[in-house]
Amino acid sequence: MVDRLRAQGIRDEKVLDAMGRVPRERFVDEGLGYSAFDDTPLPIGYQQTISQPFVVARMLEILRAGRELGKTLEVGAGCGYQAAVLAQLATEVYAVERIRPLLEKAKENLRPLRLPNLRLKHADGMLGLAEVAPFDTIIVAAAAREVPAELKQQLASGGRLLLPVGVAEQRLVLIERNGNLFKESGYEGVRFVPLLGGVE
Repeated sequence: MVDRLRAQGIRDEKVLDAMGRVPRERFVDEGLGYSAFDDTPLPIGYQQTISQPFVVARMLEILRAGRELGKTLEVGAGCGYQAAVLAQLATEVYAVERIRPLLEKAKENLRPLRLPNLRLKHADGMLGLAEVAPFDTIIVAAAAREVPAELKQQLASGGRLLLPVGVAEQRLVLIERNGNLFKESGYEGVRFVPLLGGVE
């Protein structure tokens, strides 16, 4: 998988190393184990998916460019895969998931990896996690119609927020905060499940 990511243009060796250290097969349903290393999203139940490896690597590469991830918030923990990769790269990771049974599944998947810098929480990701903000990095694993204001406000100065934005047409959008100024940059098109509010 790492060789394929390198061939696809991922250049950040720390990201490649982190991807190589997390066993993706641990995070997919048993019946899909044969597809664990394919470059494709896979269903994880509850109308959610585990992102394709290239998209995970690409988002991390954008967020890391020229800096460390520091204290990181992941919105949409899903089955826990991306949180496990983030834990290899960030000093602290807070991963929130709105669907409780999925969060329980993520905890089960992550337990054997014993990642002391990773915390999981059942919460509405659109609201971020104000009690432990600000964050140096925020990554969102679902597509928003527009950038949630709460997430922007929970960014530390110098922080970066990356998320897919759009409905029929989605693209990655990077928000960089400098004091009270926010700079927005657009990247390639992607396909994610929609970002929803509330908890289940």
